[in-house]
Amino acid sequence: MKIAIITAICILFCVPVIAAERIGTLSNNPYLKDSTSNVYGAGSPYNANSVNNPYATDAPKVYDQQGNYRGKLSTNKYDPDSISNPYGRYGSKYSSESINNPYGAGSPYKSDSPTNPYGTGLDIFGSD
Repeated sequence: MKIAIITAICILFCVPVIAAERIGTLSNNPYLKDSTSNVYGAGSPYNANSVNNPYATDAPKVYDQQGNYRGKLSTNKYDPDSISNPYGRYGSKYSSESINNPYGAGSPYKSDSPTNPYGTGLDIFGSD
């Protein structure tokens, strides 16, 4: 009986989650190979997965180095998760979770901030 219960728990909670593909780094550092600021890498507007591609249909998602969600790389000002929404959680310059807040997640002194020109930036993942 105990084995059946343990097996059922493992099946319910140990199922691997299919993760989205990592497609680059949101960073001002143009020397990082996969940086959105590197016009020959992830920042190329000709790259199908690039955040700079104006024809992209699904907005990529941004995560910091600790795995915290930081919003969608979208120019949609009405999407609540967009980093371009000035009133949203991830786009407001007053929200601590926004990369647009120079005293929060967007501080140029944080190593994973996209505004730090020498930092590692944030990870960008395609839609799942």
